[in-house]
Amino acid sequence: MQVSSLNEVKIYSLSCGKSLPEWLSDRKKRALQKKDVDVRRRIELIQDFEMPTVCTTIKVSKDGQYILATGTYKPRVRCYDTYQLSLKFERCLDSEVVTFETLSDDYSKIVFLHNDRYIEFHSQSGFYYKTRIPKFGRDFSYHYPSCDLYFVGASSEVYRLNLEQGRYLNPLQTDAAENNVCDINSVHGLFATGTVEGRVECWDPRVRSRVGLLDCALSSVTADSEINSLPTISALKFNGALTMAVGTSTGQSVFAGRLWDLCTLREGVHCAHKKVKQMAATIVLLYDLRSDKPLLVKDHQYGLPIKSIHFQDSLDLILSADSRIIKMWNKNSGKIFTSLEPEHDINDVCLYPNSGMLLTANETPKMGIYYIPVLGPAPRWCSFLDNLTEELEENPESTVYDDYKFVTKKDLENLGLTHLIGSPFLRAYMHGYFMDIRLYHKVKLMVNPFAYEEYRKDKIRQKIEETRAQRVQLKKLPKVNKELALKLIEEEEDRQKSTWKKKVKSLPNILTDDRFKVMFENPDFQVDEESEEFRLLNPLVSRISEKRKKKLRLLEQQEHRGNEEEEEPEGKPSDAESSESSDDEKGWVEEVRKQRRLLQQEERAQRQERRREDQQTVLKPQFYEIKAGEEFRSFKDSASKQKLMNKTLEDRLKLEAKTGTLNVSDTTVGSKQLTFTLKRSEQQKQQQEAEKLHRKERKALRRPAGHLKSRHKRGRPFH
Repeated sequence: MQVSSLNEVKIYSLSCGKSLPEWLSDRKKRALQKKDVDVRRRIELIQDFEMPTVCTTIKVSKDGQYILATGTYKPRVRCYDTYQLSLKFERCLDSEVVTFETLSDDYSKIVFLHNDRYIEFHSQSGFYYKTRIPKFGRDFSYHYPSCDLYFVGASSEVYRLNLEQGRYLNPLQTDAAENNVCDINSVHGLFATGTVEGRVECWDPRVRSRVGLLDCALSSVTADSEINSLPTISALKFNGALTMAVGTSTGQSVFAGRLWDLCTLREGVHCAHKKVKQMAATIVLLYDLRSDKPLLVKDHQYGLPIKSIHFQDSLDLILSADSRIIKMWNKNSGKIFTSLEPEHDINDVCLYPNSGMLLTANETPKMGIYYIPVLGPAPRWCSFLDNLTEELEENPESTVYDDYKFVTKKDLENLGLTHLIGSPFLRAYMHGYFMDIRLYHKVKLMVNPFAYEEYRKDKIRQKIEETRAQRVQLKKLPKVNKELALKLIEEEEDRQKSTWKKKVKSLPNILTDDRFKVMFENPDFQVDEESEEFRLLNPLVSRISEKRKKKLRLLEQQEHRGNEEEEEPEGKPSDAESSESSDDEKGWVEEVRKQRRLLQQEERAQRQERRREDQQTVLKPQFYEIKAGEEFRSFKDSASKQKLMNKTLEDRLKLEAKTGTLNVSDTTVGSKQLTFTLKRSEQQKQQQEAEKLHRKERKALRRPAGHLKSRHKRGRPFH
């Protein structure tokens, strides 16, 4: 197992190491493990996880139990069972596979797209059906709601094969000459295809019409990019309802964000060709699909086509890969998280779901397995990797790049080694190169023979800085709550001078604690010394604040001048200070009373002002607005209310009793009993009248049974 680290992210390569032939006996294998360290340290995660020659594509089933891979030569597909950590089955095919897709959760339904225009269907038992499309295919996607397979390739048409009816449907006619890749959004079913002109066309499968068009060729061109040909779309991936990433053939990754109101193409293809011929690069573009401008453009700086794009949602990362490198970067800022550069060219990349495992199909018989603990835990079938990596982190070993020195182009110019660019002595990596550390030291000694003098000067400078640090430094106060900070500094100094130093060291300091950092940075947390609570809780604030303000002025003057303060001698406080402190302790009651008197005076002044304002508002004439249609009604209501108020209580009770809302009755005890009834609406009255009529009709139609008499008598039989 090989360990590499970039940006403090550990990457464990589980497929490196020597592979042993199958025909070796167990005895010889044990002997090799004793002799060879590489054989002893290798980890065979899955048995026979390789192809005879080259692996082209690799995917994981939806249930995560099976890993399927295709390769050459001969063309074949291999299925590995992760629960058994071994090969499940192997099937040879008639031609090479361009891409494939599992339609079921396991391996029971697989569709293969071959490079000779054939589409092959496999079931759990093996080969099931074979058909052909008119043009050479390059990619396909499966639309679950309609059971349609969408094939794109060397044609302007998108072929549709319905698996429920078993026949081809009318194709979708695009404006492109050829289509390279396609994908279907799993949330709302939008179908997108990437064209050779560098555009992305979005179609609605429900109405079979195009709903939007994005020009990624012009968006991928930046000021620093150097493009020699028209960028075509080489990778396309959806993530959620509103996110899409697009990769170009010149090595750019474009992140697309939202999916509504797609803007149409503003300029023709000829204008795009004229502009793009002057520049070019390898980019991943991030789009907000409600706009024609990308959110983020990421350049791989290799000029190679982007082969695959994957989203890692837990850390908001995007994994974009070309044939040389896999880059992981933040989709919000574009900052590189880490990168992975295998020894051999990459054909396909697969991210195992909900884990930190990465599978690669390379131009080599071995398929790559990489474990990155930062991305997530190990899969359930190889959970022992977590314990293994934890042990390795406890006992760190030398990484891959410990014997190499990273240098930039400017460093090479200073050393005079620019002529080595492109040679085996320098290995290009990101914005610089790796070179052998021994060669670097030799060249540096030859170029700079006075390196010892510089080293000596650096050591002297470090010692001078150490002595300066021991001097008394100026107190740097924050911008907000300066008096509170000065008070905390004084208290800390008093504690350090006290005899119980061991207890003081365990106490936290608010100034150095990150939890209270906002209190000295945000102006909203400024202490209001004029508030009532502050004045009552701090009765001696007037005297102490004056002293601290003087100190603050002195400190600000010293900061402007840049002079250093002399350290104050430690010892007992002076007589003046002790007398002042005793006076403060004795007179704190008087200060509280004084503050209370001041607060009472302020309250009285506020009350007088309110009374004056109320008198002014009463003396001023008040105007009321009468709305249209309500003038006479308001006068009428006021007149009726006035008449009702002039009547006695007995008359008012009788009036309310007539209306039926109030009933007054005498009780046996001699008191009065009031019964309130709710007024009925017109609808309720009509319903009650209808019920009464219905009862009358039923009574009229009902026939009494009194005239029926029993004919049965005693002694006579019943006839």
